[in-house]
Amino acid sequence: MANIIAIVGRPNVGKSTFFNRLVESRQAIMDNESGVTRDRHYGYGEWVGKHFTAIDTGGYVTGSEDVFEGAIRGQVEEAMEEASVILFMTDCGDGLIGLDKDFARIVRGLKKPVLVVANKADNTDRLYQANEFYELGLGEVFPISSASGSGTGELLDEVVKHFPDEGDDGRDDGIPRIAILGRPNAGKSSFLNALLGKERTIVTDVAGTTRDSINTHYTLFGQDFILTDTAGLRKKSKIREDIEFYSVMRALQALQDSDVCIVMVDAERGLEAQDMNIIGLAHKYKKGVMIMINKWDLIEKDSNTMKKFTAELDDRLGQLTWIPKIFTSVTEKQRIFQAIELAVTVNDNRNRKIPTSQLNDAMLAEIERYPPPALKGKYVKIKYVTQLPTKTPTFAFFCNLPQYLKEPYERFLENRLREHFDFEGVPVKLVFRKK
Repeated sequence: MANIIAIVGRPNVGKSTFFNRLVESRQAIMDNESGVTRDRHYGYGEWVGKHFTAIDTGGYVTGSEDVFEGAIRGQVEEAMEEASVILFMTDCGDGLIGLDKDFARIVRGLKKPVLVVANKADNTDRLYQANEFYELGLGEVFPISSASGSGTGELLDEVVKHFPDEGDDGRDDGIPRIAILGRPNAGKSSFLNALLGKERTIVTDVAGTTRDSINTHYTLFGQDFILTDTAGLRKKSKIREDIEFYSVMRALQALQDSDVCIVMVDAERGLEAQDMNIIGLAHKYKKGVMIMINKWDLIEKDSNTMKKFTAELDDRLGQLTWIPKIFTSVTEKQRIFQAIELAVTVNDNRNRKIPTSQLNDAMLAEIERYPPPALKGKYVKIKYVTQLPTKTPTFAFFCNLPQYLKEPYERFLENRLREHFDFEGVPVKLVFRKK
């Protein structure tokens, strides 16, 4: 179960500053993807071993002229509906104002734990002023300063008491997680249903039917994994509905939690900018990636169609041509099981450990054949290669002058590594260290 903290309140009380502190100040945080809709941020964090998702909402107002105001208000309500704990943020500097009281009435109607956070309590006077928020009748008030961080520890200690469990840190007993991602209407839910042989998710021709990321345990070829069907990811500017904002948030969360991302592309539309964004995110988070070109049955073909389509994909992918591709038709059940086999292979590649002796035999011979170019009359000598004990394949090259190795040579080494050892579908990281 996901633990979700919603940070709500009127505009300009410091919600975003507090949010940034929540998701950046601790090393367990993955990242925060900002602005999924108008001034919206979400992030992933951990406190005393409990994992949570934090939602930063827009300022809640009523009766202003702003065209987005209704949408923001709807999204704030949706966030509170989602949340395990609501942090109602106020401002000690301004004191208790009418908007706070109006909002308190809405919050009071929810059957959820609500903590009143009196922000900007930066000095003793302000700390005393925080007491007036007891008037809201919502229980204890927590004076904090988002800017300096004072008081946030006590607040979080209280927050985690309300979590039903440890929260999901994206691991499930070592079972590989495969997330099915892509733009709306690419056929993600149909794919899941075809694999499972039953309607697990509702499928319609309306883009955006899936709103929640749905996890399904699945066994194939004697191997267990978790498949996550996600909502379609579209451009920020295209997100109209409050519920859709949270769907997108959860799809991005599913990407962060996964081991392998199947990026589903509509064959009729080809690889679009948004697909590239998803691939870019998967690469950034060091996930296994594969591209599944769906609706291949709708394409008129001759003997060269697949070759040409693959060449166009590689052209768009640039240096990411190591991402494997498979052409499928979910409705015709064409190659859908091969797609899962490929995802399992990518996951195996991601966990591959290469013995140091094999690594040195292969790579040092390549380096001898094509040594690093000299820079400013200095010659770089690489003496030794080893794989580091990290979650994703990372290789350390020990040499005399690591600072003189430039990106083109790094790319050469990566390509040779991929030639010798199978890292198809997996981002590989190279680090250069002084011997």
